[in-house]
Amino acid sequence: MDFLVLAVAAFLAGFVDAVVGGGGLIQLPALFSVLPNTVPATLFGTSKLAGIWGTSVAAMNYMRAVRLQWSVVLPSAVAAFLFAFAGAFTVTHIPPTYLRMALPFILCAVALYTFMRKDLGTYHKPIYTGDKERTMAMLVAAGIGFYDGFFGPGTGSFFIFLFVRLFGYDFLRASAVAKLLNVACNAAALLWFGYSGHIIWPVGLAMALCGICGSFAGSRLAIRYGSGFVRQMFLIVVTCLILKTAYDAFYKS
Repeated sequence: MDFLVLAVAAFLAGFVDAVVGGGGLIQLPALFSVLPNTVPATLFGTSKLAGIWGTSVAAMNYMRAVRLQWSVVLPSAVAAFLFAFAGAFTVTHIPPTYLRMALPFILCAVALYTFMRKDLGTYHKPIYTGDKERTMAMLVAAGIGFYDGFFGPGTGSFFIFLFVRLFGYDFLRASAVAKLLNVACNAAALLWFGYSGHIIWPVGLAMALCGICGSFAGSRLAIRYGSGFVRQMFLIVVTCLILKTAYDAFYKS
């Protein structure tokens, strides 16, 4: 029964994460529920192991269907990797107490802005080109990468929103970029958790198989139905993130 719960959670997490990110909303609570006596860091590491495979599958599906600027994406992925690792290292010394409390309000602003701007992310009209686009993308990747390593909830959604709002991408292409940057962030965190021994390998790999199936389904639907579908899913997931992070920050504490 416990395995079935984790399998279903991993599939749903892979599905949601492939479209707009936020799969951790489903996967992590399931791990905490099934393995309540396990050290939290080990559950985070196991979740990262399960999630990176599904995110990689989604990224490959997007790469086959969406044209990306690799001169922008690859340097940004490197920046995301390095700063996610730095964030993971920092959180072992500085607890993210104030960030935890501020996050629900930040997410509310993101959701309201997206809801009010009905045309946001509908069309792909890049604002920047060349070195300026690459430099700004690396700065965004570095900032959100550090956040992912330091705290984490909503990383994929933040990537999507910023590439839509700041760079003029549509939701589909922004989601494609977010998947690749998410892979880089997860790889950095996984490297740290693996080095420190905080991974339950059999559980993580079994969940990874289910997550891959969910990611394949989610990315195919996103590619088929386009930016409108991704935008709707984005608003749903961000709303769930607001409720979850507000509960964690003000009720559980």
